[in-house]
Amino acid sequence: MTTKLETLPAPSKKAPAGKPTNPRRPRKNRESPGTLAFSRQARSKALIKHAILIVTGGVMIYPLLWMVVSSLRSNELIFREPGLWLNSLEMGNYTDGWSALTHPFGHYMINSAVVVLGSILGNLISCSMAAYAFARLQFTGQKIFFGIMLLTIMLPFHVVIVPQYILFSQIGWVNTFWPLIVPKLLATDAFFVFLMVQFIRGIPRELDEAARIDGAGHPRIFLRVILPLMVPALATTTIFTFIWTWNDFFGALIYLTDPDMFTVPVALRAFVDSQSATSWGSLFAMSIVSLLPVFLVFLFGQRFLIRGIATTGIK
Repeated sequence: MTTKLETLPAPSKKAPAGKPTNPRRPRKNRESPGTLAFSRQARSKALIKHAILIVTGGVMIYPLLWMVVSSLRSNELIFREPGLWLNSLEMGNYTDGWSALTHPFGHYMINSAVVVLGSILGNLISCSMAAYAFARLQFTGQKIFFGIMLLTIMLPFHVVIVPQYILFSQIGWVNTFWPLIVPKLLATDAFFVFLMVQFIRGIPRELDEAARIDGAGHPRIFLRVILPLMVPALATTTIFTFIWTWNDFFGALIYLTDPDMFTVPVALRAFVDSQSATSWGSLFAMSIVSLLPVFLVFLFGQRFLIRGIATTGIK
């Protein structure tokens, strides 16, 4: 009787506890001396660039910081101590400056707000419609008119101020807000028209064709399709219009002669002429107050500003 011996597998040798089963260890990536020198050189260049940027930023922001500090000093110490260190706070500059002119300073801020609001609405309506016409409509002389529109960007405002003043004077609009608002309703800011044209050209035409198949005409396509997609460009137009109109001094100085109609920049100029000895502390204090709306608008709208400039349509 023969028996078959079954071959059993040899018992495996267990590795002792505490030692890894794989004796090979991963090799560490050793950087060559040339790579180390290159990385050190790149770091040193980055540090030098950041240092230059910090110093340049400090130089540029110093006048603003000096104005803030000067608004908290007495008139005798403003030009005597040019540094940024404060020995005492003079909060009376803000209270005195608020009521130094014929009306409280808030009255002039309301005047500027009226002009800014009208200018923003005018640019948003007129520039968006003109941009849609240049970007989507086909008409005779389109390229010629578009080129003329771009040429107006290089035309200085001082060239057209005299004929505009004569026109508005004959109409009887001098010393009113209309000369500052009505031109915005006529798409005179070619920069915003060009910005919106480039944005609309980035929107796919398939959206227009789909809306046209559903029976929509140009007004409905503009209101229902194009305009909702133009939010970044419209936000950019709003921010720039607010900043430029709020800080506009020359136009308001030409058309507004009644102190009741003064805007903020003209009211600040009145501090110098209101009395023989200029109250610099009050002037700086009201300058800080007038900068707060601009700072807040730019702070909360900078992401829309960057998106509107960086994008050219749907990605």
